[in-house]
Amino acid sequence: MRILYVEDEKYLAEAVIHMLKKEKINTDWADDGEKGLNLALKPNYDVIVLDIMLPHMSGLDILKTIRARGVKTPVIMLSALGEVEDKIKGLEYGADDYLAKPFKTAELIARLRALIRRPTLKETESLKFKDVTLDLTSRTLNGIELTDKEASIFEMLVSTPDKAISKEQILAHVWGADSEFEENYVEVYVSYLRKKLKQLNTKVKIKTIRSLGYKLCSES
Repeated sequence: MRILYVEDEKYLAEAVIHMLKKEKINTDWADDGEKGLNLALKPNYDVIVLDIMLPHMSGLDILKTIRARGVKTPVIMLSALGEVEDKIKGLEYGADDYLAKPFKTAELIARLRALIRRPTLKETESLKFKDVTLDLTSRTLNGIELTDKEASIFEMLVSTPDKAISKEQILAHVWGADSEFEENYVEVYVSYLRKKLKQLNTKVKIKTIRSLGYKLCSES
């Protein structure tokens, strides 16, 4: 495994890198946002670990930029703030996991390995329900581009139409069973998917089932 670690606190970075090396995890380190962005744009890494507070360019800005340029490398965000708003922004920009500082290196290593093990979307396949088609190769819904998480959630829904899927199931499938993300993050992504379905002018809807979760259905 090779990761990019973007962190401006030198002593923290050195301690973490030392522990990662013991676990045979190769690490490239950048101590400011501009350096981090330049490295993050290269297809060299299995995971990128981004601190939010960085000199020159924030971790959130790095994340937003690399996702806009099509970089799909999994990203773990780090922040000493621990604010829900930071987590929401990270999700909106395409983060895969979030770890609050201070953290134990063992937990970071577990999260890194969990991201590597996470199954990717099937290739060369599409799933259809009524008049909407999810293309798993291009991650598009009737031609509208989806983020990885949006595609993963919609894949769950379209695979079992008219059957409710709980928020807990979605969290475990998309973010991992050990993730500290909360159910409101699922709500955020479902709202994104609803907006994209609305753009398609389709009768296919994501319906909220009280106490059960969500299901895909078609309104007559």
